[in-house]
Amino acid sequence: MTSPGGTAAAALDSIARSLAEICGDCDGGGDHRWDPPRRFSDFARRLEAVVRGLAGAPELLSSPAVRTALGGVAADLDASRPTLSVYRGRSPIYILIHCVPLSDALRGRVASLAAWLALLDSPLASLPDLRKKATDLSRDMDQTDLKVTETEERVYSSLQREAKEVVQSSKAVQSATVMDLARALGIDPADHGKLGEQIKLLRADLSGLSSLAERRILISLEKILDDWSKEPCIADGLVTANFEEEAQIPPFKNFLCPLTKGVMKDPVVLESSQTYERAAICHWFDRCLEDGRDPTCPVTGKVLHSLELRPNIGLAGAIEEWVNRNVEIQINSALQYLAEESSCPVECILTVLDNVYRISEEHPSCRYKVRNAGIVALVVKLLKDQSSRMGSELRGKTLMAMHSMAKDGESKLIMLEQGITRLAIRSLTGRSEMEKEYALKLLLEFSIDTDCCTRIALEKGALVLLSSMAANSDHPTSSNLAEEVLKNLEKVEDNVQHLAMAGRFQPLVARLCNGTEDVRLEIATLVGKMSLTNNGKDYIARQGGRILINMLSSNQEQQEASLHALYNLSTLDDNAAILVDFGILPTLMDILFATQQDAPSEIKELAASTVANIVSISGHWELSFGDKEGHQIQSEFIIRKLLDVLSHSPCKCQAAVLHILCGIASSPRASDMAASCIESSGGLKIVVQYIEYSEIDHRVNAFRLLNLLSEKLGQVLAEELRASNKIVSLKGKLLDAHSSLEERCEVAGLLANLPILDDEVKTVLGSDLLTWIISHIREEQSISSGRNSKKVRRMLEGLLGLLLHYAKTPDPTIITLVQENQFMRIFREQLNSRPHSRAKQRAVLGLKYLSEFARVSVATDLLEPQPPRGLCSPLVLLCGMAPMVPILCPLHNVPCDGNSSFCLLKGNAVKPLIDLMNDENVDVQLAAVEALSTILSDVQNLKNAKEELEQLGLFRAAIYLFKEVRPGKLQEKVALMVERFFQVEALAQDYSTDQDLVMALVGAMKHGNANTKKHAQDALANLRVLSGVGGKPSSNHGKRSNR
Repeated sequence: MTSPGGTAAAALDSIARSLAEICGDCDGGGDHRWDPPRRFSDFARRLEAVVRGLAGAPELLSSPAVRTALGGVAADLDASRPTLSVYRGRSPIYILIHCVPLSDALRGRVASLAAWLALLDSPLASLPDLRKKATDLSRDMDQTDLKVTETEERVYSSLQREAKEVVQSSKAVQSATVMDLARALGIDPADHGKLGEQIKLLRADLSGLSSLAERRILISLEKILDDWSKEPCIADGLVTANFEEEAQIPPFKNFLCPLTKGVMKDPVVLESSQTYERAAICHWFDRCLEDGRDPTCPVTGKVLHSLELRPNIGLAGAIEEWVNRNVEIQINSALQYLAEESSCPVECILTVLDNVYRISEEHPSCRYKVRNAGIVALVVKLLKDQSSRMGSELRGKTLMAMHSMAKDGESKLIMLEQGITRLAIRSLTGRSEMEKEYALKLLLEFSIDTDCCTRIALEKGALVLLSSMAANSDHPTSSNLAEEVLKNLEKVEDNVQHLAMAGRFQPLVARLCNGTEDVRLEIATLVGKMSLTNNGKDYIARQGGRILINMLSSNQEQQEASLHALYNLSTLDDNAAILVDFGILPTLMDILFATQQDAPSEIKELAASTVANIVSISGHWELSFGDKEGHQIQSEFIIRKLLDVLSHSPCKCQAAVLHILCGIASSPRASDMAASCIESSGGLKIVVQYIEYSEIDHRVNAFRLLNLLSEKLGQVLAEELRASNKIVSLKGKLLDAHSSLEERCEVAGLLANLPILDDEVKTVLGSDLLTWIISHIREEQSISSGRNSKKVRRMLEGLLGLLLHYAKTPDPTIITLVQENQFMRIFREQLNSRPHSRAKQRAVLGLKYLSEFARVSVATDLLEPQPPRGLCSPLVLLCGMAPMVPILCPLHNVPCDGNSSFCLLKGNAVKPLIDLMNDENVDVQLAAVEALSTILSDVQNLKNAKEELEQLGLFRAAIYLFKEVRPGKLQEKVALMVERFFQVEALAQDYSTDQDLVMALVGAMKHGNANTKKHAQDALANLRVLSGVGGKPSSNHGKRSNR
């Protein structure tokens, strides 16, 4: 109960105001439509008489019971006003949405008022008439039950269900809801206009603040009414009326279900004598039971005592006769249009296809009539012959009609004979999503049959298209359909290989992992023979690699099949780590080191080739065991066994073993140990004999292995080659026009790495090889971006390395050749063309050697100026013209020619070398610093060239690098450069206030090696002579503005 408050007089005033409002509004008739507010108003009028009696007996107002009762009545009447205002001011549908909670609110107020009135029984004992009125009113209020009607409760339940439903209700339920709503509003369900007006009033009510549930109900009602307002075309007159023979007969009104508004297929009669489609009325009954209420007849709204559904046989017969006649008319019309083929308008074809689809879907029992009339064959023929003219939309309609007809078994066979699967596959590339979707649905229908699965898989491009569509998440419907088709195709064993070739490896791997031994053997053989994509190799290795490795321990047949498969998978670089993690190496090594009786040569060769593929990718296998005893592949134990296999194995296996040794020797982690083991095991002598082998694979792998070993064992290898007179053979291999590019790459690299003696450069390498090298450098540069660019780059590195032999040789004859062939220009061009770091490093070293020779030769006059060249050069001597005064080089204090004098400054090589001091590769940086240091040895010459070198940016670049470089060899060489700079007083003066440089020098003294510390100390000493160390702010001197 609401607690009373205020005085009795104030309570009477409040009650009077509330009752005046309630009773006055009720007299206007605004809420008489709804039973709860109407009955509440009736109670209010009776209460008004009781209150007037109390006001006329002021002596009673002093009673505590009266004051309490009046206060409670005043509070409850005031609290009921908002609820009553909803009934008065809101639209009818809004009230129906909230009718149950509204009536509950009024019921609670009535019960509370009854209790307050019961308190007046004793105080009114002296006024029997007034006491009787109060007692009767209290009793009536207490016994009353304000409830909504059954129809209103059904509507409320349905609307609340619409607010919560995620999936839209069936059309039958929606229709029944509209009928109940119209009944609750007192409107004819067929009066769509009035229903629409009521929904507009609801929209106006919800235009302000409204809940999500209310908005969802509004949207749902608008959509339901829109569907309900669409009236089908119906025929006038009786069923027996006469029509023209070829006219399409519209359905009669009694053929239509009141809920679906469609022609009934299974009409049933309720106890209310109303006829409905069986499925539709069952939907409505299910909804009623779900809501916990008695099922009703949607048309009459009456509660049904029996849910018996009696077939309306007479109506069903009439509908069947109507259907048959219309189907025959549509079939005859379709035959007429399809017979015209290319001359038939597109609009007519669309009509035919729509009719065929509607007959098949709405009247499945009539599909045989369409098929027997030959329409299926005609439609497929139309799709085959007129596909380009039809367009994507029309093809989609055709496939939709055929997909529906394919549910008829005999029609399905006709379509197969006419080649429908090929046409459907062709439509997978159509423009419209509808065409592709129904092509997939048709293929899915056919893929249920095993024979059809095989036919689909064999169609050209079918599996590739299906796989790509299944992987396309942008179109989920097509993707899911394609996936379902592929799953059906996977069930046929013969399709596994075709699917794998199209990039779908799941069924193949599933059979490999879960199949019997015979199945695994078949799949392994297949994997070994297939031409796989990189994605395919990766997938099979990850999912089935362990199974294939386990098969290596089985019988010889399975061993050979799995080896072929594993070799195929190992050709993908990324699979090396996967297979090593699965433990492939110990098993392969067991096979490779087995005796001839235990493992035939073919199996050994496969094992060796697979190991070669794995070890050619460094970074993982070096830390794994190479055999079951725990030896690593780069261990002396395994390398000795590999050399033994190399000496005693058949020809093909030898090439694979050489390949393995190449992979081991090329690994940064294993190369040192591998070179040491090969040397100690006498392996050099074994390998050298293969460089003249008849088989090219042997020669290439032998050359490559020797090339790799020459970086670690150059002197030992050179002695071995000299002893067997093989250096001359290597030269001959380079000059041989029949040698492959791969062989020449390795030979050039090998000769470049070997410590060739000065005499050998002249007598063995000679001028003919130099001429060949120069011509090929120019040739390789012109094709460096072609298909074999990697081999060309390696060839260029080797050729530049060979030029270094000539550049280092002091023999006058060789020097003349170097001048004539303009080594200076060749090396400089390599700096500008930005090749691989190794080639840049060798080009820089070449400039370093030439610059060193230029410095030495200035004092000894070893370099003679080249005579004038050109057509007019003899005339200069004959005419006795006075020679021009030569311009002296500031570095060498003699005239320097750009190419023949080997001067870095006049040869325009200083600026490119300065740029390389900022290269990403430390070896290139170090070589550039060493080359530039060759022009800094003489202080006087450095003073003379200061201005030119400063313009080129040498000093800024070197000092900037010194500030940034970490301790190491490069820091030592740059520190030497800086120390030489500051021997020139002007340079020391320029950089004396660079505090960052001073701090870098101090840091080098603390953390550098012994030579770095000495150079830094000397540099600081030169700076102290001029300005002391520290104390002055850094200036911008020595800072590179543009690196």
